[in-house]
Amino acid sequence: MYTRIFSKAKRLENTNYDIRGPLLEEAENLIKQNHKILKLNIGNTAPFDLLPPEEMVLFFQKNILKSFGYTESKGIPEARLAILQNYQRRRLTNLNIENIFIGNGVSDLIEIICKAFLNKGDELLVGIPDYPLWTSTVKTFGKVVHYLCDENSSWLPDIRDIKRKITPKTKGIVIIPFNNPTGAVYPKDILEQIIKIAREHQLAIFSDEIYDKIIYDTHESISIASLAEDVLFVTLNGLSKAYRLPGWRCGWAVFSGKTDIATGFIQGVKELCDQKLGANAPGQIVVQSALGGYQSIFDLTKVGGRLHTQRDLGYKLLSQIPGISCVKPKSALYFFPKIDVKKFNIKSDEQFLLDFLKEKQVLLTAGKGFNWPQPDHFRIVFLPHVDELKDALGRLKDFLEHYKQK
Repeated sequence: MYTRIFSKAKRLENTNYDIRGPLLEEAENLIKQNHKILKLNIGNTAPFDLLPPEEMVLFFQKNILKSFGYTESKGIPEARLAILQNYQRRRLTNLNIENIFIGNGVSDLIEIICKAFLNKGDELLVGIPDYPLWTSTVKTFGKVVHYLCDENSSWLPDIRDIKRKITPKTKGIVIIPFNNPTGAVYPKDILEQIIKIAREHQLAIFSDEIYDKIIYDTHESISIASLAEDVLFVTLNGLSKAYRLPGWRCGWAVFSGKTDIATGFIQGVKELCDQKLGANAPGQIVVQSALGGYQSIFDLTKVGGRLHTQRDLGYKLLSQIPGISCVKPKSALYFFPKIDVKKFNIKSDEQFLLDFLKEKQVLLTAGKGFNWPQPDHFRIVFLPHVDELKDALGRLKDFLEHYKQK
């Protein structure tokens, strides 16, 4: 008798999301065997007692009855107005509330934008190491072309490599200027060079700025869309990181700059949002309170603040481990250290972290999960309190004192 086999769609064959991949599956297996696993694989603030601002929670409690129905497909007007005013303060040009869309987190909007923007064969430039959802989503609807970010230049985009990768099929460029996984912050001169390239080749610029408020020391937070009027910009942001609300799934996309050339693209985004009947209402309720209220994230990132202290401690401890080097992060919540593959005979970064997980019960993410081509990097979340972070990096140091990959 004929038996039909249902496989996943072919367009998914080259996609991956290793942040929640095989290493996490093994961690879950160990948990079932009563092992206690320290998960430092994802920037989830809640398990580490980094809670949202109290005034936002109170505002939500008072207004929860407003969140039971569908919202407008683009989002609650009051929330979109607050987003508009936020970017007016940041000096973005040609803003229009009708060109602001709220979705179920930035991840939801990445899919909507790529689906509305890309035809088969269209190329989108994405820097590596990357936030892997960009790569996997672009592959689903078009073609991803990776440009390099240079570790020797504090993980800034390699402008020459970007220029080399442009073809007649290139349609846009994605940047993460406050970077996950590297912690880089793109300075004004780099942003202006990217704009110059986009202007010359008539490219759209997609700027994922979810970490724009999580900046350390004296580094400046510049939104690239504030630097030009004659290029199409799509700026993405949300509540998950600066406001410690990843579970409420609320993000937004803002079209600015030369929006007159993107009427069809914007209409396509609207049609896809219409099909979803609107994003998560509870998350949208607090947008106005978040953007207009006290920015408590700066208490965490300033000298002496919790995130600043954890970053400094983690960087110091990593730098003391033989065979490990790391560029000190200027933003975000992560280290992206380099490991001496010759010293430890590492052929697979995933196998290295699997061995570490089994022996020391700490879950990290391999560099391959961020489309890094060599097995010589991995990512560590520095969200835990200092004692727990010290313990985790102590386990890594102990492990590497005897480790040789078979």
